[in-house]
Amino acid sequence: MVDVITIAAGIGRVPPVEEIGAKAANLARVAMLGLPVPPAFVLPIQFGTKIIQGDRQAEVELIEGLAKGIQWLESTTGKRFGDRRQPLLVSVRSGAAQSMPGMLDTVLNVGCTVASTHGLVRMTGNPRFAWDCRRRFLESYIDTVLDLDAAPFAARLNALVAEELVDNDRDLDGEALERLALAYETLIADSNTEVPDEAINQLAASASAVYRSWTGDRARTYRRLQGLDHLPGTAVAVQAMVFGNCGITSGAGVAFSRNPSTGATQSVIDMLFDAQGEDVVSGRRTPETESSIAHLRPALANELNCALLRLESEFRDVQDVEFTIEDNRLWILQTRSAKRTARAALRFAVDLVREGIISQEEGKQRLSGLDLSAVAIARFVDVGEPVARGIGAAAGVAVGRAAFDSEAAKRWAASGDRVILVRPDISTADIAGLAVCEGIMTATGGRTAHAALVAREMGKACVVGCDGLTVDLRKRRAQLAEATIEEGAWLSIDGDSGNIFFGQREIVTERPEADLAEITQWQAANQPRGVASSR
Repeated sequence: MVDVITIAAGIGRVPPVEEIGAKAANLARVAMLGLPVPPAFVLPIQFGTKIIQGDRQAEVELIEGLAKGIQWLESTTGKRFGDRRQPLLVSVRSGAAQSMPGMLDTVLNVGCTVASTHGLVRMTGNPRFAWDCRRRFLESYIDTVLDLDAAPFAARLNALVAEELVDNDRDLDGEALERLALAYETLIADSNTEVPDEAINQLAASASAVYRSWTGDRARTYRRLQGLDHLPGTAVAVQAMVFGNCGITSGAGVAFSRNPSTGATQSVIDMLFDAQGEDVVSGRRTPETESSIAHLRPALANELNCALLRLESEFRDVQDVEFTIEDNRLWILQTRSAKRTARAALRFAVDLVREGIISQEEGKQRLSGLDLSAVAIARFVDVGEPVARGIGAAAGVAVGRAAFDSEAAKRWAASGDRVILVRPDISTADIAGLAVCEGIMTATGGRTAHAALVAREMGKACVVGCDGLTVDLRKRRAQLAEATIEEGAWLSIDGDSGNIFFGQREIVTERPEADLAEITQWQAANQPRGVASSR
């Protein structure tokens, strides 16, 4: 039988990342710190290769391993998987030995059968929450496991929003969400597929789909671009759900212990109230930021910042943390070293050495892959007033022709032009367009969406959450500030300030001389006497 590795507070062993992936290994360390972590179990990376290869015996062992893990989760949580009174719902997550943000699949609310949905109503007295979980599960399963065309389901959702005379799905009540779930079930049946109504079968199909996402186009493209082709596969983690979508005292978010774009010491927090984690990282909604969270929920902001400091101290690096708030209670879902710009990497190394968190030698090692001679801060010259403002999500400036999808971006780039990828929102499915563009501009999303993380890692300027930006993919044009942007028009964007300009702006660069001088001092301090240092 496949080994099942459990993660919960009080469990004092951290298996190697090569066995369970970096995400699960880090979560085990968080649990050992005593921070609040939903219990989880993990099926290892090596087992996943058998599933991907279609090994029949491995598929039998998968069911057995999942059943064993669920039995442990039930005993740990006091809930029962698929139950009609105290239902346990789980998330099914990926986890390679090195972070691949948003490139592998996740299925949320697994176990939300029809009976369990009614059980959530009984357990919470909140029909809207229960049916929201059911429709979210169906949407996740439709996309990840069944791989159905999303358009008919989106059309039904949009039609229901219009019928109910509300602004969006967040305003739908429980009765409307129940009808939406039933409409989804009809569309699934019409496609000659099905969603099993047995919780363990939902779980097995979801785990197989997450394993197989390793071979998907965006995952393969990301590994090629980042030099990760040596990685053997992904683990699968099954974690008890905690719910950010059960009311205004709940929510989900992502936080960085320091600014991953500029290197500034202040934390960066994006959060959506009454939401689940995919709402934040997908980039389809524009979240609240740290300043508004501190104003609206000061106690929560303080607790979260304390957790960020503790995690940074434990991992001795700047952390990227996914969290959920369930009825005012904080839960940590994952932590990892933050993806960062070259500018931020330099700043982090200098500051962490100054603060005694790492040594000078380790600071140098962390910068070993960085071309210090090329690190610069770019800005526009004499730009005047911007035509619009968004949220700066990845530092730097960029000038390029507007392209409205990845294929257009590749065509413009192939012809020798610089490109700004302009999208309603950016998903990790746009990885090919992200790779060739100079910068990214979106109508919605926050600084912590998966695509913004990838933009920073690739050194692309990124502006998100641009109010007033609409993109018409059919007509190949966009509207911004009452002006029309035709595909191929020149744009200039500032990923620090979030400012947007029409036309081409002149760019100047400055070197971070103070930080570079400190690195030079480290090098000189560690050289034998009489040997000259050089940059």
